[in-house]
Amino acid sequence: MKSSTKGMLYALTAFLIWGIAPLYFKHIGFVPAEEIVTHRIIWSCLFLILLVWWTKTGRQVVTVFRHPRYLALLTATALLIAGNWLLFIWAINHDHMLESSLGYFINPLLNILLGMLFLGERLRFWQWLAVALAVSGVLLQIVTLGVFPWIALSLASSFAVYGLIRKKIAVDSLTGLLVETVMLTPVAVWYLFWHADSATSQLTQNALSLNLWLIAAGIITTVPLLCFTAGAKRLRLSTIGFFQYLGPSLMFIFAITLYHEPIVWQKWLTFALIWSALVIFSWEALRFNRQN
Repeated sequence: MKSSTKGMLYALTAFLIWGIAPLYFKHIGFVPAEEIVTHRIIWSCLFLILLVWWTKTGRQVVTVFRHPRYLALLTATALLIAGNWLLFIWAINHDHMLESSLGYFINPLLNILLGMLFLGERLRFWQWLAVALAVSGVLLQIVTLGVFPWIALSLASSFAVYGLIRKKIAVDSLTGLLVETVMLTPVAVWYLFWHADSATSQLTQNALSLNLWLIAAGIITTVPLLCFTAGAKRLRLSTIGFFQYLGPSLMFIFAITLYHEPIVWQKWLTFALIWSALVIFSWEALRFNRQN
């Protein structure tokens, strides 16, 4: 199988799981977001250690710990993705699923800009038009509603920078993700077992079913990240952005149909402008690939 084909399959799997993840987080929405994130870090670390042992790639992990530059960059990406997940889970469980989906619709267009600024990817006319439409959509919401879409922009920017740094680091996806979780695990363990003071933080007093749901957070968030970083290594950032439409589309549908989040005409117009930008970007990418 070609490397690009593998990359597309990895990206498709990642964004499909991310699209249905809000259903999982809504199911355990009574658990504080920071507590879910700590569970995600701890159980993800154990899951990744087993994967590294099974794939016999422990030497790569040791090598990363011997390179201060790699370690510093992966610490930065660990903080970025932890913050991204914390905000995402909080937003989902506080009825901001629509704004979360808006953030992940904006993210592919941010990938285009970062690719231009840091990876030497040149923007063509139609790509510039797509970015301009997306910016117009965000500005329209700020002007008409008087509300800055900080959730959407924070999710989009943190994940875009995460993808950029991971693409620049010469570390495979499994090794990089394990190092990220190892760096965060001591803090997560301290928070969950010594600092957290909620009704669900005492695992010995929880129902077995709830503990299993919390343990599943490690797998539900780790598998798509592995697939995403594996796909990002094999594809251009702009191509990765194409697959990302799947996740926010599912989130948008769930927010409207299952959870009945209100959406005023100004937000409809914002989404319409950003969707138009994504249509233009997709059409231009297909046309350019066909010509080349």
